[in-house]
Amino acid sequence: MTGNRYIILLFAAVALQSAAAERSPFMATGTLENRRIDEASGMQSGSGGVFYVHNDEKRDVFLVDETGRDLGSFKLDGAKNSDWEDITRVPRGEGHLLVVADVGDNAAKRKDVELYFFEEPGPSGVDGDIEVAHRFSLRYPDGPRDVESVAYDPSSGSLLLLSKRDSPPRLYGITLEQALGEKEGVAEFLTEVPGFRPPDRLDLLTSPTRGAWVSQPTGMDISPDGRVAAVITYRSLYVFRREEGETWAKAFKRTPQEFVGPPGLHDEAAAFSPDGKSVYVTTERRPAPVHRLDLVRDPQ
Repeated sequence: MTGNRYIILLFAAVALQSAAAERSPFMATGTLENRRIDEASGMQSGSGGVFYVHNDEKRDVFLVDETGRDLGSFKLDGAKNSDWEDITRVPRGEGHLLVVADVGDNAAKRKDVELYFFEEPGPSGVDGDIEVAHRFSLRYPDGPRDVESVAYDPSSGSLLLLSKRDSPPRLYGITLEQALGEKEGVAEFLTEVPGFRPPDRLDLLTSPTRGAWVSQPTGMDISPDGRVAAVITYRSLYVFRREEGETWAKAFKRTPQEFVGPPGLHDEAAAFSPDGKSVYVTTERRPAPVHRLDLVRDPQ
């Protein structure tokens, strides 16, 4: 391809991308205010309108609202950060625990990855750092995997993990009972997830370095009722729906609903609203906008 032709195609690709952004179903709600959040790779809603966000290389957990307004932060004492990639929330007694997933493994060399469980801050906010309540070392039955997407599934009482660098991505699960009751264990392989649209020429033109990876999962959440899963990639948000009585291993086999966007090449964090009607997305880069996608609950 000659230089001039490449430039023409690149301008055309940018124009198409801009037009798509104008038609985007995502609504910007604000920007992450705390400038220490420079690599937001995980997001989870909590009680009282709070969202928890973390970077992928530091031990800080940040509290924000849906507009990105800073509500405080704390360090997670007793944890290490090899590569924090997602955060989820699980029930425990009358309350909840948050779970930071230190599961990133770009080179697929880590024998064990870690799940850190800790108490969710109360409605009065954060008062000092928080200690890890439980640490679980996890392995995969088929060797190391790079994983950036972890979510709690209330329908099965399990933590689900979706790999990034496999094609198609691979879904694993481990019960919450085992993860909280033991110190280490092996996740179960559940299924491959083939429904992510592969990169096209536009993807490769607009992002020569990341274009080949635009379809790989970088974050995941499951709605509070366990019926809808949202998976973010560098290009799109994919929504999977589970029928009553169906397992996620079966539901993830169906073609998902794809929402192109929100604009950006580094979206790695997605979280349902507490009522499960919307999905919030933010990005690793700074300034980091927060976008919301409102879902039609049961599309016909």
